[in-house]
Amino acid sequence: MSAQLAPQAVNQVPDGTDLVEWYYEKGFCDGLPVVPPTPEKITAMLAALGGEPHKVECRVPPRWGVLTREVLALNLVMAGCKPEYAPVVRAAMLALSESAFNLNGVQATTHMCSPLLVVNGPIARAIGMNGGCNAFGSGNRANATIGRAIRLVLLNVGGAWPGDLDKSTLGNPSKYTYAVCENDASPFAPYHVEKGFSAEDSTVFVMAAEAPHSVTNHVANDPQGILDSICSAMSTFAHNNAVSSGHCAVVLGPEHAATIAKHGWKRHDIRSYLWMYSGNKFRELAFEHRYGKVYNRSLPVWYRRDLDSHIPAVPSPEHIHLFVIGGEAGRFSAFIPGWGYMTSPVLREIDGAIARPTQGPRCVDGTCYL
Repeated sequence: MSAQLAPQAVNQVPDGTDLVEWYYEKGFCDGLPVVPPTPEKITAMLAALGGEPHKVECRVPPRWGVLTREVLALNLVMAGCKPEYAPVVRAAMLALSESAFNLNGVQATTHMCSPLLVVNGPIARAIGMNGGCNAFGSGNRANATIGRAIRLVLLNVGGAWPGDLDKSTLGNPSKYTYAVCENDASPFAPYHVEKGFSAEDSTVFVMAAEAPHSVTNHVANDPQGILDSICSAMSTFAHNNAVSSGHCAVVLGPEHAATIAKHGWKRHDIRSYLWMYSGNKFRELAFEHRYGKVYNRSLPVWYRRDLDSHIPAVPSPEHIHLFVIGGEAGRFSAFIPGWGYMTSPVLREIDGAIARPTQGPRCVDGTCYL
């Protein structure tokens, strides 16, 4: 979609045109039908964004298209968003366009990663996002259309069309939509509170991520047993964290979270345990050097590389981003691998939040706080 496409362009479509098919023909959709962006819908969406249709929010790689509020409104409408979702999508796009995230690389990589969005704070409840049953799945308009609006912007403004500038070998279903919120019933402080915001603040967290990898444990009644199952999911040499380090996410289902919290464990304890007891021997990553001696420059330089050295899944506990998400029943959790050292997650305040955790941006553990 051209950054110059404006509401009046819709009026130029001949009477009787099947608008859904017209947008398919123009190549403005993600493979699913879009909502025709009528002038009335665009006006309402622009109002939610604060007006000023030509105000530039950011530029979107790899084409570096200009995302004006008008173009953002168009994509929000096409995705099926309500106007009240607009501040979340705008905040997400501002977070994704931060240099620390490296959206240019994420958009063009051969890897299957996609931007994961996790929303925290009162806005998630206000707009009806789902952090409970089937949170990563279908059935919730806010989750589905917020994630889809981001993807439409990445396609229409960023130009990351499959086979053109998007070179992902396989892709994954989260490239349609990958937006969720944390469960309010968590026994732990919310993620954004752990990172320095107040509970009354609303934030977006973005991370380049694979789809969730299910972790099943219906046996353990202590933290160690549950976390050992998650460590098992983290301890393969098939995902990008194993060979390229970087950040990952862990999602605790509410049943697992309640069991862990009952024993007095805090977020830091969980992340520290997962970091200490997950990972691989370098011999596994190097395939015993049977294809020639491997050094692997993608791993931190301070890792030892003799065959019996332990290679952690990520460089530190702070590189594990912990969330409580999911339905009240079912002893399941998930491991979400990241893309590797080439990207850093970004946590950003949504318009209207009360306070910032710092005076300006900081990147202590590789997560950029804005």
